[in-house]
Amino acid sequence: MAQMPRAVPPMLAVDGDPPSGPWAYEYKWDGYRCCLRVAPTGEARLTSRNGNDFTAAYPEVAAAAGRALGGRAAVLDGELVAPDSAGRPDFGRLQRRHQRRPSPRLLAEIPVVLFAFDLLRLGTDDLLDAPYTDRRAALDGLGLDAEHREFAVPRYYTARDAEPAELIEAARRGGIEGIVAKRLDSRYLPGRRSALWVKRPLFTAREAVVGGWQPGEGHRSGAIGSLLLGAYDTAGRLRYIGHVGTGFSDAALADLADRLAPLARAGSPFDEPVPRERARRARWVEPVLVGDVAHRTWTRDGRLRHAVWRGLRADVEPAGVTLPDDR
Repeated sequence: MAQMPRAVPPMLAVDGDPPSGPWAYEYKWDGYRCCLRVAPTGEARLTSRNGNDFTAAYPEVAAAAGRALGGRAAVLDGELVAPDSAGRPDFGRLQRRHQRRPSPRLLAEIPVVLFAFDLLRLGTDDLLDAPYTDRRAALDGLGLDAEHREFAVPRYYTARDAEPAELIEAARRGGIEGIVAKRLDSRYLPGRRSALWVKRPLFTAREAVVGGWQPGEGHRSGAIGSLLLGAYDTAGRLRYIGHVGTGFSDAALADLADRLAPLARAGSPFDEPVPRERARRARWVEPVLVGDVAHRTWTRDGRLRHAVWRGLRADVEPAGVTLPDDR
C-alpha cells in the first residue's frame, strides 16, 4: 500500500527590506500556513505549521487535492485563506470558518482556498534541494488552479517585472499583508528561518499568549474589555507584553468568553509583575490560548503599541510564542 509522504516543517523568512537582484517577490497572504500531502492513492492530509492535522477542518481542499494529484505523491507548501468578495484573504472570515468539523452550511458560506507557493515533492522526486525557480516551474506545471477552485497558484515577480517598492505599494492599495522576497537559487530549508527569504509586512502581526482579561465598561459592561498578553523569553518565562482592547466583533467576544471561562485560575500566569492598572481588575487564565494581534511598534518599556485583535490561532502552540528581537 502506498504511503503518505511525510510532512515538511515550513521554511520561514526573516524580517527586512526586500533585496534587489536575483530575487523572486511574492505577495504575503493572510491565513494559516499549511503543508499539503497527497499519497498516490489520492488520499490527502493538511498539516498546520505546528504539526496539527487540519484535514477534517478543510475537507474540500483535501478532496480537491486528491482529484488533482491522484496517482502521484506530492507535498506542497502554502497558505489556507478565506477570500472575501473581492478575492482578498480575510483573516476574520478564516477565524469564523475554522471548525474541527464544519457543517455543510459553513462550507458553502465560507469557502477556503489553498494559496500554493512551493512544491517540495512530486512522485518519487524530492525537490528540497532544487532551486526556487525549478520548484516553482514544477508547481506551475501541475495546473492546480485551472480546474479546481480550491486552489490558487499566485504568480511571482522578478526585478524584470517590478521593483520591490512598486509591489509593496500595490500590496498596500490592495489591502494585502505584504510581500516576501526569495532568492531565485534558494533551496528549501525545512523548519529553518533563513535570510534566503525576507518578508516585508505592511503592518506587524504578532502571536501572543492570552494570560488574562479585564472586564469591559460602558457598552461592554459584563463582557471582556481587553485581553492581557504575553510571550516566552529564552529562559521559558512568560513575559507580559501588553493588552489589546480593540478589533473584537460581538461574536468574537462571545466566543472568547466561552473559551476563557473554564481556564480561570487564582493567580497571574506571568513570570513578572503586570502593571498595577492592568492587574487590579484582571481575571487570570491558564495560558493555553494563542491569539494574533497587529500593532505599530513597541513602547519603551516593551509593550505593544496600538494593538488590534485579529483572532485566535489554531495553528500555534503557546510554547512557540517567543519574544521578538525588536522588543
